[in-house]
Amino acid sequence: MNLRFLQSMALIAFAITPSFLLAADQLNTGDTAWIMASTALVLFMTLPGLALFYGGLVRSKNVLSILMQCFSIAAVSSLLWFLFCYSLAFSGGNGFIGNFDKVMLNGVTPDTLSGTIPEPLFMLFQMTFAIITPALIIGGFAERIKFSSALLFSSLWLILVYTPITHWVWSDEGWLLKMGLYDFAGGTVVHITAGVGALVAAMVLGPRQGFKKTAITPHNLTMTVTGAGMLWVGWFGFNGGSALGANGTAVMAMLVTHISASAGVLVWLSLEWIKFGKPSMLGAVTGMVAGLGTITPASGYVGPGGAFIIGVSAGFVCFYATQLIKNVLKIDDSLDVFPVHGVGGILGTLLAGVFSATSLGVFSGYGFSEKASSMMDQVLIQATGVGATLVYTAVLSFIILKVIDLTLGLRVNEEQEIQGLDIHQHEERGYDIH
Repeated sequence: MNLRFLQSMALIAFAITPSFLLAADQLNTGDTAWIMASTALVLFMTLPGLALFYGGLVRSKNVLSILMQCFSIAAVSSLLWFLFCYSLAFSGGNGFIGNFDKVMLNGVTPDTLSGTIPEPLFMLFQMTFAIITPALIIGGFAERIKFSSALLFSSLWLILVYTPITHWVWSDEGWLLKMGLYDFAGGTVVHITAGVGALVAAMVLGPRQGFKKTAITPHNLTMTVTGAGMLWVGWFGFNGGSALGANGTAVMAMLVTHISASAGVLVWLSLEWIKFGKPSMLGAVTGMVAGLGTITPASGYVGPGGAFIIGVSAGFVCFYATQLIKNVLKIDDSLDVFPVHGVGGILGTLLAGVFSATSLGVFSGYGFSEKASSMMDQVLIQATGVGATLVYTAVLSFIILKVIDLTLGLRVNEEQEIQGLDIHQHEERGYDIH
């Protein structure tokens, strides 16, 4: 048995060793390949997934404005993340915000590691989350905001809201992480922040012309369903990639994601069937997003049984939340961002504290955080994270919107809104109108 043979066997053993057995500062090519794929999947969720999903839900005179907002937010969020937001989110600092050590990726090279993957890849994966979160908010003010104001709001919101909360929850120094908060892939960081931001924006801007007086219907549900399918597929990277490795946690996160989405679809359709006499395609895709958003914070901590209950709960709770927001409170959250993403994020974050328990039989998860000795302890930690995220996001979103309204102005005028944002804001049409 010569030296070359022994070296070959050692290399083979290293290549097939599971990532959780490797030291944290050793590169693992399997983990790297999976996170590269996950990064592409999460970007795919916004471009073109969310763009098509939202684009089909608005009227034909506004479809290009939605696509334009999604593409432009992707670009500006990427550059802000590169310039300094990544540094503020993930480079030391204190419990509330990071520092400027990694501005413009200072010191981040192909050889620097984050766990078992290159740090540039970790930064890029997190960038795709920073892209989709402000993009989700545009559903709250669709069809009535100036393009310049939408872009400025998204930029300031990313800096002042998303980046600090990301640090709280996912940075090693973050105060919510140290408290023991369970948020695997973004219940607080993504869904509560986006949902609350959209709700505040809808309230500050006011309803669209004709809201609750004339029918405001989607112009192309085929486009919406196409985007919804892309979101469902992309969510495997969103949740599975958040394991930051090609391992059992990633596989289980993908499985529970799919189960919750499926349950959300069927519950929403059933409720529509009972309440309105017919199930709708719009209901199916909305139930899917509710199931996906609600399982997101819990996806790394619960098993399939818990995911089933979370998906069923998402279908019920988010369905009635949409009725409450639109029909009772009469808030024109145009594309139901808060009742689906915000309420789903709150529900999923709280239920992560329940179904992470190991004592629930077929509904068991994988245990509480080190800071919790009981289900009640974990649920209280989860509630603290929900409350802090909700209040901070609401206050800062309101301030940003009011400052923009006093300077640029937020909303197009009545004539421009009736004409449509495609022509007025971009001098283009997505569809010929005869």
